[in-house]
Amino acid sequence: MKERGDDERLIDLKEQVAEFPHSPGVYIMKDSSSRVIYVGKAVDLRKRAGSYFIGEKDIKTRFLVQRIASIEYIVTANEYEALVLENNLIKQWTPRYNVNLKDGKSYPVIRITADEFPRVFRTRRIVRDGSEYFGPYPDARSVDRYLELIERLFPLRKCKGKLKKRDTPCLYYHIGRCRAPCVGKISREDYAREVDRVRKLLSGATEELISDLKAEMEEAAADLKFEKAASLRDSIAAVVSVEEGQQVQDFQEESRDYLAVATAGRFASFAVMQMRGGKLVGRELYGNVSPQDEEELLFDFLLQYYTPDHRPPEIIYLSHRVNKALLGEFFSSQGWTECSVEVPEEGRHRSIVHMALENASMDVQKRQKASANLPALEELRIVLGLGSLPRRIEGFDIAHLAGKHTVASLVSFYNGNPDKKNYRSFNIRSLKGEIDDFQAMREAMARRYTRVLNEGLPRPDLVVIDGGKGQLNAALEIIRGLGLEEVAVIGLAKKNEEIFLPGRSDPVSLPETAEALKVLQAVRDESHRFATSLSRRQRSSDLHLGRLTGIPGIGERRAAALIQEFGGIDGLSAASYEDLRNRGRLPEAVAERVVAEFSAKKPDSGN
Repeated sequence: MKERGDDERLIDLKEQVAEFPHSPGVYIMKDSSSRVIYVGKAVDLRKRAGSYFIGEKDIKTRFLVQRIASIEYIVTANEYEALVLENNLIKQWTPRYNVNLKDGKSYPVIRITADEFPRVFRTRRIVRDGSEYFGPYPDARSVDRYLELIERLFPLRKCKGKLKKRDTPCLYYHIGRCRAPCVGKISREDYAREVDRVRKLLSGATEELISDLKAEMEEAAADLKFEKAASLRDSIAAVVSVEEGQQVQDFQEESRDYLAVATAGRFASFAVMQMRGGKLVGRELYGNVSPQDEEELLFDFLLQYYTPDHRPPEIIYLSHRVNKALLGEFFSSQGWTECSVEVPEEGRHRSIVHMALENASMDVQKRQKASANLPALEELRIVLGLGSLPRRIEGFDIAHLAGKHTVASLVSFYNGNPDKKNYRSFNIRSLKGEIDDFQAMREAMARRYTRVLNEGLPRPDLVVIDGGKGQLNAALEIIRGLGLEEVAVIGLAKKNEEIFLPGRSDPVSLPETAEALKVLQAVRDESHRFATSLSRRQRSSDLHLGRLTGIPGIGERRAAALIQEFGGIDGLSAASYEDLRNRGRLPEAVAERVVAEFSAKKPDSGN
């Protein structure tokens, strides 16, 4: 049953709408804080605004109506003027329940620095210092493919900051992952040529890049430099392979976009597949919370997605029908007269629209799943007295083995679900074999949140420490010292599942069935699992290094390089003598000792 106050609110809203004219225009919905939460256009303002309060509505509309405190309107001369005004107001106010392209995602980009000897790496931050950026890449795996290829074919320096002269090259040079400009192993001109090739690869000028490599290969062959020619041949094959692996291709040269919308409950997702020069060159996803129908959502998305700086292509294929006449009038007013809009019924274009629709459907289901924990987060907000929902939670734990291999884990949860791409680990440096969990916690917290401040990373809404009052105080010492008092920090002890809060001597206990407690337990248990696995892995790594450094001719640096090259001790133990000589770059005698070491340790097969 509704509260009386809610009944009065709805009566008042209906009375407001009853005064609206039967004219085209824009209606503006506001919440109790006078914030604009939705802007809509109408041919008949009274009928359209009044429809929100008549009959049964779907969950999206009910969700919006629950939050409306007042409605205003602006009359326009016709439907087209209403469309233009609606579009402008949405861009000005970015209402919560309108289509909003700023969905909070920060996609990775690849950066080439502006240094004399540039570096290339992945980042999510744009620094205006003359660096070049390529992307963004909605699919982070494509970043990994590019960087792996660049490291193999055009290895640039890894060291951060200004290039410093060295007497000897670092480990990356010895394993073929750097040209070592720091010791003059490559000239400035040759290094610049490598950077230019990276630039061509990332900008899509692969045909030009392949042409350059072929010319150099032919020149090397003519000079009887057959090893260099073979290496360039392999580079060409790798570039062709990565290009073919990332593109869907056809023989139609016109530029096309394929747009689809999918909804689930009150959530909506949009997918855009971009075809340029007959190749699928990009996929973008956007999310939103909106009460509109899918046709209205897609129409409004089109108005905001294309801008003077991002003009529409020659053809746009859609998953749903929209008001083409009105859209065409808007596009014409922007000078976009060469664009046609279609809803394909069959054939290849329908298949690509279906692909976009599948992408949108998977994304909206993921968003809906992420919202399932919101009631628990609201309960947690109330229990802890927080000002807003603790959407981003970070958890810490310390692990060691009898004082050795001390590590700290950081796990990240977003909307109550693990956010594993933001997990971090810390090898504790300030302890020399002693057992001091409080000092380990201070070091981990200091390193994490100093970086958060320095790099402008998102701050958590809540930090959960695995432990009691002592661990909590150690964490608070760092948080307060860094001026991050707005970040809430609590401790969760395993004994009796007690919650320790700053400034309170007695812990707080929640019922075992409380959803808020289950969220905290999930964070605490995951941080403990991650820390324990890190400590064990470090111990295993040290044992492997110790085994290798026990072989004459292998020191710590060479042992680390071998493990990296062969992907771990298992790959190294399976390596042949030839692999150790060629890939591992070991002298004959050392390679023989490594083969003998691992052959001697292998169990008898029984044959």
